[in-house]
Amino acid sequence: MEGIKHPILQVALDFVDLPRALKLAEESVSGGADWLEAGTPLIKSEGLHCIRELRSKFPSVKIIADMKTMDAGRAEVEIAAKAGANIITVLASAHDETIKECVDAASNYGAEILADLLEVEDAVKRAKEVEKIGVNYIGLHIPIDEQMTGNISFDVLKKVSSAVALPVAIAGGINSENAAEALNAGAEIIIVGGAITKSENAKTETQKIKRAIKEKIKIKTQLYKRVTEKNVIDVLQMVSTANISDAMHRGMHLRGLTPITPGKKMIGRAVTVRTYPGDWAKPVEAIDIAKEGDVLVIDAGGVEPAVWGELATNSALQKALSGVVIDGAIRDVAEIRSLGFPAFARIITPQAGEPKGFGEINIPVIISGVRIFPGDWLVGDDDGVISIPREKIAEITNRSMDVLEKENRIRKEINEGGTLAKVTQLLKWEKK
Repeated sequence: MEGIKHPILQVALDFVDLPRALKLAEESVSGGADWLEAGTPLIKSEGLHCIRELRSKFPSVKIIADMKTMDAGRAEVEIAAKAGANIITVLASAHDETIKECVDAASNYGAEILADLLEVEDAVKRAKEVEKIGVNYIGLHIPIDEQMTGNISFDVLKKVSSAVALPVAIAGGINSENAAEALNAGAEIIIVGGAITKSENAKTETQKIKRAIKEKIKIKTQLYKRVTEKNVIDVLQMVSTANISDAMHRGMHLRGLTPITPGKKMIGRAVTVRTYPGDWAKPVEAIDIAKEGDVLVIDAGGVEPAVWGELATNSALQKALSGVVIDGAIRDVAEIRSLGFPAFARIITPQAGEPKGFGEINIPVIISGVRIFPGDWLVGDDDGVISIPREKIAEITNRSMDVLEKENRIRKEINEGGTLAKVTQLLKWEKK
């Protein structure tokens, strides 16, 4: 093993289409990337042809094949090394004999082995064990699905890096804000994926992260970072309901509800109301119960008369509510629009009902087939309204940002002369 003389920036090409990966690789190398990784999705999608192409186009750059080998160590390392990989990854959770075979095969072909501690229960113990077996690098991997919860910590990295003499690599949620923190925790190889591969200008983003690593400084970034529940609103302000639906595997919106105040966005926790059609007593009473930033979600049976109007809107503004969602009717829409209050309703009508007081507040309601509980999150924009279960708010928010970031990159490639079908190789990925 040559040893590492300075911190390494490794770019993980986690694409499923080789042309996009190669284009990104060119941009990142021009920005100062040290090593290139053929990510697991790329290898699974394109096969080891992607390694051959990377080796051909970047003959002086170290190429990593993220094989995540779990069995058949000799065969997998041999074919990756023959294709041009300098480093091949094996899961540290594999059997010791598998890892030994990987080490021996790599030695035979002039390659090296990185043992990935992904999902290993006792990372320090296993790191010491695979070091004795003879691997060349230790890798710590914060899984993408775990990143989506917003929980990114370098505590395990500190423990592992102090327990072994081998260079330690860290991957998962690394960006220009936390790369220096990872270095200070003991990493010598900083593996960056989305912060570069989803950027509109990969060269510039690579340069920024490279500077953060070299100078060990924190460089602020608006994108490519994940949040916890306490600060989801910052991200929800940036993403659209379309992004959220995609993040929820094409999740269902509240169908049939129309934005009354175009251009206004609504974000907040649900205070739910079930009422009789036209009976506006409980909806108005719920305003007094709701807290600043909440959204009233009113189930009025999806029919007329109106249960909400301009006076209720003024009351909601006094309480600093974020908006109202009505499966039923609304009136005074001109005044509500002039007030700029986000409102979504199924029907517009001039007729209101009488406040008789039938109904309940803060109970589960079903709107357009979607069950909404008190405390669930509602997001509304010009595309409509979508509900996010409160227990999944951090995950869905982060996945929505991931959708937005990926779209930013695709848009950039389209604007450079491509088309959506060509950039995403749509024909290739049609379901067979």
